[in-house]
Amino acid sequence: MTSQFTIPGMTDKQGAQVAELLQHQLSTYNDLHLTLKHVHWNVVGPNFIGVHEMIDPQVELVRGYADEVAERIATLGFAPEGTPGAIIRDREWDDYSVGRDTVQAHLAALDLVYNGVIEDLRKSISKTEDLDPITQDMLIGHAAELEKFQWFVRAHLENAGGKLTHEGKSTEKGAASKARSTK
Repeated sequence: MTSQFTIPGMTDKQGAQVAELLQHQLSTYNDLHLTLKHVHWNVVGPNFIGVHEMIDPQVELVRGYADEVAERIATLGFAPEGTPGAIIRDREWDDYSVGRDTVQAHLAALDLVYNGVIEDLRKSISKTEDLDPITQDMLIGHAAELEKFQWFVRAHLENAGGKLTHEGKSTEKGAASKARSTK
């Protein structure tokens, strides 16, 4: 990434480091809001309407985060890339693997998606600590809301003892399958 300027008080190198980190976050958010919409369209079965309607506010918030991150990249003096090609280029994760399926299956798979997104976000928060407290503060706010959304998802998947229906599964399909068979 190259730029002719960055934020006063930051070196060009620091601005580039933060912009690169944010570009990855932008691709993550663009992928996440598309994944959430996919779940919204493909969830079926009992509790369908509650989950269907729970997902839309998540979609809107994540789309807003993508916009906020893109505007921060531009503020740093760089050009944000919001194209499908950028998502594919920046992607370090597999495409969402569950099609039309039950509430439990999708939510178990979605829980694993949130695990990855939140883990990466927390790494970015750590990396920005000495680089840019403004960006770090923005990302901390995003993490708080995404963690709350994951709690909403998990509330559908846990028993009274706090055990998740898909415990021990590391793939979306595996989590979906185990959650689907746990009734």
